[in-house]
Amino acid sequence: MTWFEQIKAVFKIKDLRKKVFFVLFVLGVFRVAAVIPVPGIELDQLRGFLGENQFFGILNIFSGGALSNLSIVMLGLGPYITATITMQLLTMIFPRLKEMYEEEGEQGRQKFNQYSRIFTVPLALLQGWGLLVLFTNQGVLQPLGGLELIAVLSVVTAGGVWLMWLGELISEKGIGNGISLLIFAGIIASLPVSIRGAIISGTSQDIPAWIAFGLVGLFIIAAVVLVNEARRNVPVSYAKQVRGNKVYGGASTYLPMTLNPAGVIPIIFALSIILFPGIITNFLAGTTNAFLIKVVSLFNAFQNNLIIYSAVYFLLVVFFTYFYTAVTFNPENVADNLQKQGGFIPGIRPGRPTAERINFILNRTLLVGAVFLGFIAIVPSIAEGLTGGAGGGIGGLSFIIGGTSVLILVSVALETIRQVKSQIVMRQYE
Repeated sequence: MTWFEQIKAVFKIKDLRKKVFFVLFVLGVFRVAAVIPVPGIELDQLRGFLGENQFFGILNIFSGGALSNLSIVMLGLGPYITATITMQLLTMIFPRLKEMYEEEGEQGRQKFNQYSRIFTVPLALLQGWGLLVLFTNQGVLQPLGGLELIAVLSVVTAGGVWLMWLGELISEKGIGNGISLLIFAGIIASLPVSIRGAIISGTSQDIPAWIAFGLVGLFIIAAVVLVNEARRNVPVSYAKQVRGNKVYGGASTYLPMTLNPAGVIPIIFALSIILFPGIITNFLAGTTNAFLIKVVSLFNAFQNNLIIYSAVYFLLVVFFTYFYTAVTFNPENVADNLQKQGGFIPGIRPGRPTAERINFILNRTLLVGAVFLGFIAIVPSIAEGLTGGAGGGIGGLSFIIGGTSVLILVSVALETIRQVKSQIVMRQYE
């Protein structure tokens, strides 16, 4: 089936058409909310501040572009992503949480996700208060009184929780991962403005950097497509079963194992962690305490040293690729399901030996995927170093932001297309 026939099938199948329109409607509602600002802001000062600050430029990606308008949903998905990371890290510390997530089935996962949602609220309050105080100190936001601060903080916190709900609504009733699609929509919405700003403010000296950006973007697109589509097929056979006069089973198939089963999640998690020094630096700006000044200087040195920054970013991406896969993919469960269905890997005994074999293959394939994903994540940093950091981004943002945006866009698009194809195949089979 060609891509044109697949598009026709999407709009021909009623149920699938409803899901697509539902996703588009929710994304439209999000974009409307993203341009509704909180009261008392100075937009010109805000855009100038964001354009000069790499940290807030990256944070603007997580908010789906809402932070650039200081809108009611300016917190974006940052609190929810942070809460999810924290809860999953806690499974390594508290066995009860790990048991709830891995062994109690769907009911345990729902309870675990509910804890993540609840934890999102205090994180949204803390992050919202920090941003409001910071923007007030920078002159971007007019000084707020006690009641005004409470009102604005309540609005932005509610906006962050509401955005979390929209993302889960898309995942439940639409197509694709809702959280990723909201970030995707924010990046796409900012592209026309960024390109226009680059054309207006650009000079002939920026042309080499723009060409480099385009070439790196094409390389990232090709590389991400290669990694996301790569598979390691593990052969699986099913024993024959005789029931009455009929013989069932006996077929041979394979268990597909992707090089990067975690998708774009490791990038999002890694960025969430690596943004932490920037949060501290901006929050402590102007402090007179000697110890805090040393902390700010240390964090500034970390952010300005491209080699150390890229190395930490690379290691975080590799770590979260392994970590997220370990949380979401359990070889023992796969081995148990194969055994219950009468399946086995040729030459491997069912049960624990099968789980060990799957785990062995997973670790080898995941190493390739994790290292490759980490390399793709730091390619923009390498390009920025080769071009001297001049004009490294579009619309005043750094090369790192542009490369991360491309990575997220391609990964989310591939995952969504894959889910759409699976929906079409399922309905054709029916």
